[in-house]
Amino acid sequence: MLEQTVAEIEKQAPVEKQEHRADQTTISEYLESLLVTVILALFGTSFIVQAFKIPSASMEGTLLIGDHLLVNKFIFGGTGAWYEKVLPYRQLKRGDIIVFKYPYAEHQHYVKRVIGLPGDHLKLVDQEMFINGKPLPEPYVVHDSTALYDPLNYNFPMPASRFITSATKPEVANWLAHEMRKYVRGDEIVVPPGKYFAMGDNRDRSEDSRYWGFVDRDAIMGRPFLIYWSVDAQSADYSGESTYWSRLISVFETLVHLPSRTRWSRMLHTVH
Repeated sequence: MLEQTVAEIEKQAPVEKQEHRADQTTISEYLESLLVTVILALFGTSFIVQAFKIPSASMEGTLLIGDHLLVNKFIFGGTGAWYEKVLPYRQLKRGDIIVFKYPYAEHQHYVKRVIGLPGDHLKLVDQEMFINGKPLPEPYVVHDSTALYDPLNYNFPMPASRFITSATKPEVANWLAHEMRKYVRGDEIVVPPGKYFAMGDNRDRSEDSRYWGFVDRDAIMGRPFLIYWSVDAQSADYSGESTYWSRLISVFETLVHLPSRTRWSRMLHTVH
C-alpha cells in the first residue's frame, strides 16, 4: 500500500510541475501581448490615427458639435522627409479638412477647411470667396443669419483704414492691426510659402485665418476621415471655462441618456 502511494506521488509530481510551468508561460504570453498592444497603440496614435472631437459650431453643417472623429495622420506629405518618397503621402489640396495646432494656444487643436494654398491670392467679397481672381465653388459653406454682425464675414481683407483693433484676444488684435498688412496686395491677401489659409464651413460662426492668420505646415496633424461616434452636445460641454463639477455632471448625463443622445445616423460616416 505504501509502495503504491509513493508511486502515485512520483507520477503526480511531474504533472504538477508541468502545470505550474504552463501557468507561468501563459502569464508571460499575456504580459508580452499586452506590451505589444500598448506599443502598437502608442505608435498608431503618434503616427497613423488619432481620435478628435468637435467642440464648436465652426464646421456646421459638415461637422457637428459632439462628432467624434478619427484623424488620418499618415496622409499629407510636403515636409521634405525622406520617407515621403516611398510611403503613400500626398500634397495638401484646397478643400481638405484638416486638424491642426492653433498657433497661439498650447495643446489646443482646431479643425477647418483649407481654402488658400501657398502663393494663392484670395479675397472675400460679399460672402463669396475668390482665389487668384476666380470665384471658388463652395457647396459646403453655410451662413447663420442669427450670428452677430461681423464685417469679416462679408469682406476680407479689410481696407487698411478699417482694420479692427478692438478684438478680445491679443493675437487676433495683433493680426488684424499689424501682421495682416504684410500680406495684403491691393484688395487681396497672399498666402506665404509654407502656410495655408483655413476657414470654417459655418462662415458666420468660425474664428479662422481671417482672425488670427495662416496655418503653418508643421502645425497640421492630419485629415479627419471617419465619424466613429456622434452625441448631441453643446459647446459648453467642451469648454475649458466650465467647472470640474459641471463637466462631471455633463459626462454623467451623457452616459445616462447615451442611447437617446447618440446621433445614430452619423455613426461611421466618412468626412468630406
